[in-house]
Amino acid sequence: MFELIKAGGWVMVPIIALAVVATAIVIERFWSLRRKDVLPAGLGEEVREWARGRQLDPSHIEVLRRNSPLGEILAAALDMRYRPRELIKERVEDVARHVMHQLERFMNTLGSIASVAPLLGLLGTVFGMIQMFLKILTTGVGDVNALAGGIGQALISTAGGLCVAIPAVMFHRYFRGLIAEYVVDMEKQAIALLDTIDEGIMPAAPARRRGDAA
Repeated sequence: MFELIKAGGWVMVPIIALAVVATAIVIERFWSLRRKDVLPAGLGEEVREWARGRQLDPSHIEVLRRNSPLGEILAAALDMRYRPRELIKERVEDVARHVMHQLERFMNTLGSIASVAPLLGLLGTVFGMIQMFLKILTTGVGDVNALAGGIGQALISTAGGLCVAIPAVMFHRYFRGLIAEYVVDMEKQAIALLDTIDEGIMPAAPARRRGDAA
């Protein structure tokens, strides 16, 4: 394997570096985007029960905020629970943009690797062709062994770039789709909480005065 990589020329060094970075990003994203960490099961219903029962002291909300990305969005709604619905929605949307940014961490890097790797492979192909033509100028076309090095470098570098780019594109699209699915689910949970707030979270009614009709 080392001899094969060596035959691909110096361009294989950045291609291998991109492969290492892409692998690290994929592993990190698989770990960070686990559903139980982003959308804990039953969390939305639990928070709605808090809202119905008015169990909303600041410590509960702070724990919820640190629980997960979904918890951060729901906590933003609870912070504004006594405000008009439109103001609550604006706050939730602001927080959701920050959450979305965190969920998309390293996605641009992975997409860039998917774009750059085949270009590096193409660059290696060009250098391989140049090397082959220089051999032709110095030794003629009769020495096949002299030409094999340039042809080998061209083919190996192209294959290396594609071997990095193809998985990077696949994982980039997979994670994009997964994040979009999470965003839709979080939006549904936020809307359900807003409906619960509208129905159940009201300022306390004024106490009856003595002598009022029962």
